[in-house]
Amino acid sequence: MTIKKNELFSERVSAGNRTYFFDVKESVEGSKYLVISESKRVGETHEHNRVMVFEEDILAFSNGLKKTLNFILEKSTD
Repeated sequence: MTIKKNELFSERVSAGNRTYFFDVKESVEGSKYLVISESKRVGETHEHNRVMVFEEDILAFSNGLKKTLNFILEKSTD
């Protein structure tokens, strides 16, 4: 895995016909942010989507994600 200059951390997750990337990057001002990318095969091409979560929003994002994952996991055990 090659980490680019402004990347501090990168994790790749393959799941079926989709690949997810979780990248922590640093801006030129020194603030950190998370980029969640999805790449999926659509016919002969790939479709890409990205979400950026900035450092000041990480805690709120994390809390919302935890609640959402707990809901999904609880419903899947019913």
